[in-house]
Amino acid sequence: MFLNGRKEKVVPKLESRTPFKIESRDEKSVTLSTTIEFRNEGTQSAMIVDAICHPLLPFEQYDGMNVRGRAEREGVPREDDYFEALVIEHQQSVNLVAKVTLTARKNLSLEEAVRHMVDFPVEFIYREVGRTEMHWSIARVILTAEELAKIVGVELVKE
Repeated sequence: MFLNGRKEKVVPKLESRTPFKIESRDEKSVTLSTTIEFRNEGTQSAMIVDAICHPLLPFEQYDGMNVRGRAEREGVPREDDYFEALVIEHQQSVNLVAKVTLTARKNLSLEEAVRHMVDFPVEFIYREVGRTEMHWSIARVILTAEELAKIVGVELVKE
């Protein structure tokens, strides 16, 4: 009875996320990352048991790039796409990293593919649990064509 009304409340702080930056790059692809603070504004501990970075760029929208995402804990990179669960104590924060790899298609170079790029959303989907039932939530950021072109160092083609 003394826990009545006490629960976790995980809030992604999208307004203070880091700008996308280059993690790696070659002739055909670039991997970008942005770091997002997740704060538990509740009164009980919370656990993020899974996280997925899901870029939404179907070939119907732009078929010059293949886009994939990965979610990681800051400072704990993994090569196997596995997200290791973590606890966020009440009134504490953790930083999670959304990584997006863009690979040029159709015999285009990375620069050629980026010149014709479009804006697209990147969803950071996470499953949390605490005193409330386990549930999925989504934090969404937009990677604009302009931001990507600036990072890669090319000018967008006006179409």
